[in-house]
Amino acid sequence: MLILMGAGLLPALILTIVLLHNYESRMTSAEVNRMTAQVGLLSGEIITSGYLENGEAEGINAELTSVADAYSGRIMVTDSSLKIVKDTYGMYEGRIFLWENAVSAMNGANMTYYDRDNSCLVLTAPIVSKSEEEMPVHGVLLMTESTDGLEASMDYILAVALVGLLIVVLAVFVGAVFLSGKLVEPMHLVALAIDGLEKNNETEICIDDCLETEEISNSFNHYHERMRFLDNSRQEFVSNVSHELKTPLASIKVLADSINGMGENAPIEMYREFMGDITSEIDRETAIINNLLSLVRMDKSKADLNITVVNINELLEMLLKRLEPLAAKQEVELVMESFRPVTAEVDEVKFSLAIMNLIENAIKYNNAGGWVHVSLNSDHQYCYIRVEDNGRGISEEALEHIFERFYREDKSHSREISGTGLGLSITKDAIVLHHGEIRVSSIPDEGTVFDVRIPLKYIAEEGKRK
Repeated sequence: MLILMGAGLLPALILTIVLLHNYESRMTSAEVNRMTAQVGLLSGEIITSGYLENGEAEGINAELTSVADAYSGRIMVTDSSLKIVKDTYGMYEGRIFLWENAVSAMNGANMTYYDRDNSCLVLTAPIVSKSEEEMPVHGVLLMTESTDGLEASMDYILAVALVGLLIVVLAVFVGAVFLSGKLVEPMHLVALAIDGLEKNNETEICIDDCLETEEISNSFNHYHERMRFLDNSRQEFVSNVSHELKTPLASIKVLADSINGMGENAPIEMYREFMGDITSEIDRETAIINNLLSLVRMDKSKADLNITVVNINELLEMLLKRLEPLAAKQEVELVMESFRPVTAEVDEVKFSLAIMNLIENAIKYNNAGGWVHVSLNSDHQYCYIRVEDNGRGISEEALEHIFERFYREDKSHSREISGTGLGLSITKDAIVLHHGEIRVSSIPDEGTVFDVRIPLKYIAEEGKRK
């Protein structure tokens, strides 16, 4: 509303000031022209009557006084030496009139001065004879006119302008209130729609009264859909984790009850088998809990990186050695290719967890007889790690969600492959902590490629350096 009022009032105010100034200038110019014409007539009479030589022409004195009274002002006449010959006020006759404008008039120039403090207009003109060829200056004639009439006219015009400006102010105010209400109304509708979104069980808002509200509606709908997705993912995560934690405990209880019910005559091999199963279930439970703890630690201590210089070649060889039993069980071939020795400044624990998650997923989500190819390369600035497999692949719809916490693409695989959907989220967080990036490309039923890039030199953020 204030912007609209400013846009309406500022031009009106500027226009009023310009009009008043132009009116005053035109009125003043008209008075100057009238005075100039009168001074020209008086100058001719003064020269022809020889008034400057004797100053005794009664007719000229009377005329000067009459003209001065007509203009409610004053007339002074000087000779060529600027000695005042006539002053209608009778105050300065016989004195030398040294004023800048009078000197300029002696050089043949008409000078005008508007004395606003004393409300008068002063014209100083040379007394010349048009009949003489060279038109020498015989003296100076100074004429003043009262501007009380002009100022009264200006006051009237100003009063009219102020009334008009007041009307414009009221009109602009009413228009600004109306237009601002119209402009703000769509935003108000957006706010009401957002407030009533959950109450009315609606999934989105649609306020397309103008381009701005349409963009706000679309952005909010996208955000709201995202929040709903995350909320559903969290609920599903709680359900999955509850199931993942509950299943090993239930299996352990069944196995323990079975051991207790076998009696003393049960063969020792049976006891060992059951205890081995219990150990496997405990390991499974531990893996789930460690996964959750890793995620929590990643969130709470993102700045607490234990950066050391690590041989990445040896690190990858160690990870593949750890995962070799899992690969053998899945009948998956593990291959590593290193193009050159690489050392980098990383947090060995967090970085190892990130790369291990990628390789482990490539093994777990592969097919019997498949392969996993891990390659290592570097340049003068970055370390590059690629984990490639020819397994099940990832659908195009799932690619943009796989790094989200709690997300699992194929829910049916939850029963076949243990996990909570946290591994890739932990991987990305760890890589981002190292100021790196991870990219993925995949073709369903053909395989997946993960590309990791991290700086060889870790640079701590400002404010986190010790």
